[in-house]
Amino acid sequence: MLHWMYRPEALAQQVEQKGHVFLMAVDGMGEAVGYVSYEVNYKSQTTKIHKLYLLPQTQGQGIGRLLIEAVAERAKAADNNALALNVNRQNRAVQFYERLGFSVHETEDIDIGNGYWMQDYVMIKPLHS
Repeated sequence: MLHWMYRPEALAQQVEQKGHVFLMAVDGMGEAVGYVSYEVNYKSQTTKIHKLYLLPQTQGQGIGRLLIEAVAERAKAADNNALALNVNRQNRAVQFYERLGFSVHETEDIDIGNGYWMQDYVMIKPLHS
């Protein structure tokens, strides 16, 4: 899966053909500590957060919240009224997203091939002006 979704060609396709935008979080030393990728107008007036990753040693420092807030501001500027994301149902990040105002909208099982399934929650956060 790593090679499938994160090889340079796949990332370029996500940007060039799908319109994904990547925001990088850097620390005070200029080192990358995480990133978020998103797509405005994913479905109607919803912005989809496709990826949010932080280095483990930086989790709990508010960086993820800041990245999501940055996406929310860009979504509002595009007249989108909600953020959406998928998260594995067993991932402890579910509680993090709930604290930020996301709620479970539905469950989704996605066959990613070779006998592997992504068993996710689809979470939605309404955006208010």
